[in-house]
Amino acid sequence: MALILENRGVAIFLCLMFAWFKVSNGDVYKVGDSAGWTIIGNVDYKQWAVTKTFQVGDIIVFEYNPQFHNVMQVTHAEYRACNVSSPISTHTTGNDSITIETYGHHLFVCGVPGHCQAGQKVDINVLRAPSLAPSPSSEVPSPVPTVTVPAPSRSDAVPLCALSMPFGKLGWLLLVLKLFLF
Repeated sequence: MALILENRGVAIFLCLMFAWFKVSNGDVYKVGDSAGWTIIGNVDYKQWAVTKTFQVGDIIVFEYNPQFHNVMQVTHAEYRACNVSSPISTHTTGNDSITIETYGHHLFVCGVPGHCQAGQKVDINVLRAPSLAPSPSSEVPSPVPTVTVPAPSRSDAVPLCALSMPFGKLGWLLLVLKLFLF
């Protein structure tokens, strides 16, 4: 019985480790690239954002001179109207890192009067992963492999993690860990 609990404990630990690694493994994007967060140089933040594929876990970095700019996260209506009267959050350090934790639109503007109207606003849109359901004209995708840890006193297996992971980023790591657990 102790061995079963030990294997389940190892499985839970590994699930947490993989979840942490996946979340902390996001890409880092500097808003405006080398220009940063500014109104100088006519930076097109809309064009900048549409050329990126943002995912949950990515880090968005706003670099700017805090004497002249700030970063305010706002609602869609506030974004459209450049209204900064009740922002969701305000950042003023000049080197603000914001981790994207949810899907959907994350809208940011500069709250200095006239800057949003001059184009200093950005829509970070995080799309959900496309469905694996096949379209009528496409092939059926192969199943996603999962790793199991065998239960020592039974013939069935205990699932290692509820999170299925395709063999891409971390699949090789799961395979190596599976080999070490036998």
